Amino acid sequence: MPQAADRVPLLMLAVDRDSSAPMHRQVFDQIRGAILDGRLAPGHRLPSTRALANELEVSRNTVLAAYDQLLAEGYTDGQTGSGTRVSNVLPEDVLAARSQALQGEDMPTAGWLSNSGARLAALQAPAGRVPGRSRAFRPGLPEIDRFPWNHWSRIVAKFWRGPPRHLVSYGEVGGYMPLRVAIAEYLRSVRGLKCTAEQVIVTAGAQQAIDLAARALLDPGDRVWIEDPGYAGIKGVLTAAGAELVPVPVDAAGIDVAAGRARASEARMAVVTPSHQYPLGSVMSLSRRLELLEWASESNAWILEDDYDSEYRYAGRPLSALQGMDASGRVIYVGTFSKVLFPAIRLGYMVVPPGLQDAMLQVRRALDDQTAIAMQPVLADFIESGHFASHVRRMRTLYHERQGILIKAIERRLKGILTVTPDEAGMHLVAEIDPAYGLSDGEVSNIAANIGFTVLPLSAFYMGKPLRAGVLLGYAGLEERDINAGIDKLAIALTT
Repeated sequence: MPQAADRVPLLMLAVDRDSSAPMHRQVFDQIRGAILDGRLAPGHRLPSTRALANELEVSRNTVLAAYDQLLAEGYTDGQTGSGTRVSNVLPEDVLAARSQALQGEDMPTAGWLSNSGARLAALQAPAGRVPGRSRAFRPGLPEIDRFPWNHWSRIVAKFWRGPPRHLVSYGEVGGYMPLRVAIAEYLRSVRGLKCTAEQVIVTAGAQQAIDLAARALLDPGDRVWIEDPGYAGIKGVLTAAGAELVPVPVDAAGIDVAAGRARASEARMAVVTPSHQYPLGSVMSLSRRLELLEWASESNAWILEDDYDSEYRYAGRPLSALQGMDASGRVIYVGTFSKVLFPAIRLGYMVVPPGLQDAMLQVRRALDDQTAIAMQPVLADFIESGHFASHVRRMRTLYHERQGILIKAIERRLKGILTVTPDEAGMHLVAEIDPAYGLSDGEVSNIAANIGFTVLPLSAFYMGKPLRAGVLLGYAGLEERDINAGIDKLAIALTT
């Protein structure tokens, strides 16, 4: 059995037998250089002399000589039983050399970025996506504690205890075919799509699907309608593609197509959330849907339909997707499992028109061979076995209850500050700020942040001048006690 020291990762070293420098000096110089430039941090354990000698195919005495020199000059410490480690207190000349290197005039800075890179770096992170932030009242976070982990873990074990050879080799660029079949069947029966499994492309989340569509269909300078207010994350994807963003106002009937025509009738694409507009929650009316499809057909433009939380509709008839109404093949449909199951699954999909599917797969192949396979067969089984549909039904009931709890808590504790009305769908509510209260939505958001809550200002979702002042309050991932306690704490902060 190998010694513990032999399990330490080996170093990227090599010896040149034709060099005039002794081999022990070559080993010393390379390890010293790695310490100098920070690749070997203080406390890092070096491989055993035996392991390193075997790797370099030199005698152990060569490595011992190098290690002795490192120890003598203060670069390493050696303790019986714990091996050789980089010294925690390095020689002054090492620290000075490292400082000088880090301050060198040739170190890359933000000024080295490309024009598109600089534009991307200037964008703010999508609201609510900061890791480690409080769950209250973060929009878009599903209930993960009540996810059927027992069923999920059994399916994981079923596939990966002894995986078929084809699952651990290179797969299809469009994704695991049984999953594509399951997604297509689900979308046809539940969302009214017209599609085959071959039109489905599995991606690493909705954001990658949108990026793929933008790269395939947009040229630099092309104009794109985006909803205003709308999801901030879409800006980065379109900016990376070199698109010119055209904000189009949203009202109770969805995106204002007439305003879009007036601002950029020649636009190449429109990105919309018709089933439940983000963040306002409005549903695109039938007349607006027909208007939008007519514009796309006339202008040879594309419609990118982001159907991010369509599963959670609590009242009225289930709404069919815009793609199901498309007769001219202009709609690219995008969905995600991150908000239905759990964010870390990082699986989404796109449904492309039949005439585009081969070309889109070629673009996908050029950019990224395939989405990681590990969760795809698990998710396919989860859907086919009925666990997915059962989970969605349970969460739909639970989220509706939690929305009601949030509304009652706001009416009880924040009357005169926030006003909220029920929403027929979704995972968050927009609470309007009473003008008499005297604070902006940004100020309310900052007060909430100071007590550890994520309360997003509506103004952050506008590209132009904000037309409404309010805050987004997510409720899906919060237990009743957390909702009530959170609103109580927020009320105290906003009234003191």
